[in-house]
Amino acid sequence: MKRQTFDKIVTMVGVGLAVFLFIAAGLLNWGYSFADSQVKGQLQSQSIILPATTGNSDESADITAFFTENGDKPMTTGKQAQMYADHYLGFHLAGMPTYAAASTANRAAQGALSADPTNADLKAKADSAAGIVDTVFKGTMLRGTLLTAYAFWELGQIAKIAAMATLVGGILLLVLSIAGWVHLRRTPAEATI
Repeated sequence: MKRQTFDKIVTMVGVGLAVFLFIAAGLLNWGYSFADSQVKGQLQSQSIILPATTGNSDESADITAFFTENGDKPMTTGKQAQMYADHYLGFHLAGMPTYAAASTANRAAQGALSADPTNADLKAKADSAAGIVDTVFKGTMLRGTLLTAYAFWELGQIAKIAAMATLVGGILLLVLSIAGWVHLRRTPAEATI
């Protein structure tokens, strides 16, 4: 095979791969932008204001610093959602029964009240049990939703890094292809490999 033919093939493959990487970088950047804007928009619409403290005296210094720095600010990023879900909601929900246990206790309290509907103590216990179920349900649902927003945001962050790496790879292949094209012009027509 003539060396010029081989160089042409390698150069054209390099240009094709560079174009492919540029397209991939654009799509990855679009994915990042979409994930970032969707998470930010959805979190902003919820108007959740981060507290300045979690109430957990045993937390690490970096968690305390995060909440101090972000306290009284609206939640707009996946990282804020994750920190709030894990270190604020998670801390407070840890002191409560699971939804299954709270639901079982609520059913038992409602059953006892239905057996004696005029008993004020049973009414108070049933109301308390219903309140706990409501709180645990809302807390766990909010925590799960915020952690899903965090996961979606984190995928966007990964897409951003991948877009940059792909763009650099595309530029590198394009430069190498240009160098190959220059080399092709200097290769003697009669050279073979």
